[in-house]
Amino acid sequence: MKIGFIGAGVVAQTISKHALAVGHRVLLSNTRGPDSLAPLVKELGSGAEAGTPQQATEQDIIVLAANWPKVQQALFSIPDWKGRILIDTTNRLAGFTPLTLGDISGRTSSEIVGDLAPGARVVKAFNSVPMAWISDFSPSKRRTVLFISGDDPEAKKPVHNLIDEIGFEPVDLGSLAIGGRLQQLGGPLAGLRLEFLERFSL
Repeated sequence: MKIGFIGAGVVAQTISKHALAVGHRVLLSNTRGPDSLAPLVKELGSGAEAGTPQQATEQDIIVLAANWPKVQQALFSIPDWKGRILIDTTNRLAGFTPLTLGDISGRTSSEIVGDLAPGARVVKAFNSVPMAWISDFSPSKRRTVLFISGDDPEAKKPVHNLIDEIGFEPVDLGSLAIGGRLQQLGGPLAGLRLEFLERFSL
């Protein structure tokens, strides 16, 4: 697959390294332009490139990896989201120094993302654990559980398959309203470190 990233920070870099290791291609973007990402692309190596946010949305899957305060601007910069699979990795934070949780009493963060990107097929994933927990890129890494949620079963399939392919254990929690609330920051499954130790076959 070709995976486009809106944002090029730790989340985007971590997912990119896993995806590149199994043969996918990645395109990273930020607000400063492709030239600013040249050193990172060089570091990531073959299969990585830099582009604009619009180019990122032209890939098979798009990963929203922007900080919460920048989410609205990032999504509004794209004129058409219809039919695109959008992986929402964000958490609703009000501040970063210190880390402050935003208001999570109403609609989930991913439902809000869906409102801001009308027509997008939003899948919540990669948000429930710190990236440090999944920064082992070796074939022998532990199979950490990563939750996914979404309202479109067909959109969840490639996300589920990607998580499995890069060596983690996908667990589908259901809809954005129910599963998304469980896994978003402040929910009962956020920051929960679970590892799938072994696969059994009958």
